[in-house]
Order: sequence, then C-alpha cells, then structure tokens
Amino acid sequence: MRPELMTGNRAAAAAAKLARVDYVPAYPITPQTEIIETIADWAREGTMDAKFVQLESEHSMMTAAGAAALTGARVFTATSSQGLLYAMEMLYNISGWRAPMVLMNVSRALAAPIVLEPDHNDVLSARDSGFLQLHSETCQEVADLVLLAYRVAEDKRVMLPAIVNLDGFYLSFTREKVSLPEQAEVDRFLPPYDPPHPIRATRPVSKGSAVMEGYLYSYFRYNMHAAALRAKEAFSEAARDFQDLFGRAYGPVEGYRLDDAEYVLVMSNSFTTLGRQAVNRVREQGVKAGLLKLRMVRPFPTEEVAALLKGRKVDAVFDQNLSPGLGGILYPEIAASLYHVRDRPGALLPVVGGLGGKQLTSDEMCQVFERMRGVDVGGERPEPMFLMRDEELTKAERAVATAGVHG
Repeated sequence: MRPELMTGNRAAAAAAKLARVDYVPAYPITPQTEIIETIADWAREGTMDAKFVQLESEHSMMTAAGAAALTGARVFTATSSQGLLYAMEMLYNISGWRAPMVLMNVSRALAAPIVLEPDHNDVLSARDSGFLQLHSETCQEVADLVLLAYRVAEDKRVMLPAIVNLDGFYLSFTREKVSLPEQAEVDRFLPPYDPPHPIRATRPVSKGSAVMEGYLYSYFRYNMHAAALRAKEAFSEAARDFQDLFGRAYGPVEGYRLDDAEYVLVMSNSFTTLGRQAVNRVREQGVKAGLLKLRMVRPFPTEEVAALLKGRKVDAVFDQNLSPGLGGILYPEIAASLYHVRDRPGALLPVVGGLGGKQLTSDEMCQVFERMRGVDVGGERPEPMFLMRDEELTKAERAVATAGVHG
C-alpha cells in the first residue's frame, strides 16, 4: 500500500473501483463532478468493470440506483448540495426498499444565496431518510469509509443504503497522501454482494411499495429503525476486520487528547483538523483541552458520545450548519445523548461557524476554548457563539448596504 497523492474526489472513485461496483448512474454537479468523470474514464477505457450511465437528473439517477440495487447490483453514485435535495424523494424510497448502495455527498452549502463551498446543511437534511451516514475528515478516510459503508450497508442485519460525506473543495479538490489497498485484500474484506431475494430474469420476484394501513407502515418503519441501530454493531465488526487487514482503526467517534480533558470540542468533517491544532495550542498554555470527532452521524453514536463526554467541565458543539430558528443541528443531538448521564458536563456551549465554507482560523478555534473557560458551570445555558471575525462582519454589512438587498 504505497501512498500516492490524490484528491478526495479521486479517492472516492478509487474506492468504488476497489469495491467492484457494478453500476454507476450519475449526474454532474460542482464540486462532485470529478468523481463521475474519473469513473466514466475508467469505464470507457475498460479498466473498471462497471456500467456507467449519465441520467437526466439526480432524481432519475437515484431511481435507477435503487432499482439496480434491488436486482443484486453493487451500486455507487455521487451528488452535492441542490442535487441531493432534488434526489431527496428517492432517498426515502430506497431506504424503504431496503436497497443497500453507497452515495457520496460532496458537501456544498444550499441556495439561496449561492456559494460553491461547503457546509453540512445538505447532508444533514438527509439524516431522517433512512440512509446511514459516515463523515470524512481526510482523503484517506474518504476511501476507507466507502469500503466500510458497503460492508455495513450490505450486512444482512442492516440492508440499508449509506451516505459517505466529504467536504467540497477542502477535501474534494485537495491532494493528500492516500494508501489504497491491493484488490485482493479488498476482496477479502468485502465479498460479493449477495442480497436476499434478488430480481432475476430466470427467477421472477415481485416487489413493490403498497399502500398500507398505519399499523403495517409503523411495523416497516420501526424495522428500518432497528436495522439502523444494528448498523453500529456491524460497523464495529467491519472496523475490526479493516484494522486487521489494513492497519487503520475506525470507530463511530474518535477522541483526541481526551484522557484528562476538562474542555472538549465536538465536531466533524474536514475542519476537525483545525480543531486538533487549537487543542494543541491551548494545551501549551496549560488548558486541559480535548476533541471528540463524530465519524458516524446515522445511526447516531449516543452511547459512545455519552461515555466520552461525561465528567467534563464544559463541552462545545461546533456545527457547520444552521437550522434557522433553532441553531446548530448537531447540538441538540449531543444534548440528548447527555441528558440521562448522571455525571454529564457542567455546561454545553453551542457554536456555529464555517457556513458556506467560510474559512476558519486556528485563532478562532482557540477562542472557542477561551469562551468555554468563561462559561458559568451549572448556570444558565451559555449564549450561542457564532464564528465571524469583526472585519468579515463589517465587510459583509458594507457589501449588503451597497447592493441594497436584505442581509
């Protein structure tokens, strides 16, 4: 496994090739397009044995993906931002069909206004769809999580589709060292997809989503929920095999310098690297800081979060997303995970930043720890923290005033 430099997009495509996917329905959208361009080239050259088809929309793309997965094909595709929203109707159908597949989402902020860089409102809008969700910090994780996602999604205890998320531009077009395993090793880790009751011309099977009464609908929906919960056990087993074969360890969450940490920053995706830098900097100043990274978002790792955050003085939840009228989306999920913990943290600080890919600095992340240290432990809920530098705010206000539009 000799490392080579590749973008996050190419790492995703390479992992799909190693997974021996059969079918890739696609539709281009920035910043995802490099993934499907790469796969299209490989399919045309004959170096990837997969059927590549460009559809007329993301809705059609996902319809084709789900139908193909039901026949027993291993399916891969990718989208971003508005494309994910356009496909949203089919996400609920595919999970309801219990059709395993992997969808790469290259995060990009949603319109309006329009920006090409990332935040996580697109992928988190799919959190209730029934798709499993794994989120990447590095290009190496992009490749590895694709392989893990197939292993878990196709597990007979699970049989649900999965989204693997990577941040647009920060990962999609950034070249990092990636170690790709040999094909024979991947074949040992990821056996051929063998679904129950596949559709075959020689063995006709009738499948359909019938109009049902509420009690039957409830039964099927709850079974989807139970399968998603079983995905945690399936992930743990797959991760152990992955570490044995490839030497890299993955869990639903990942702690950094947590042993004696009193102040913990919770975050996910590519900006986690900045969070680690901030932890190191404030540690040098004598602050007992740590970080907890969310790698799995669905199913939500409630027990793991609670175990690693209990007993801290103050935790801060960094959300690179915004639910207008509520705040960060992950903050209440972390709060719910801690609600029944007897020795839960003294306070929980909500932080929102990086919207639309707004660049953050290590200084800003250090300010989060400074704010945590000033929180009244056991007092009222801390005021939310919005990461926007004074010069950026002034510049934005001037631009809006000049344009004569509502900010």
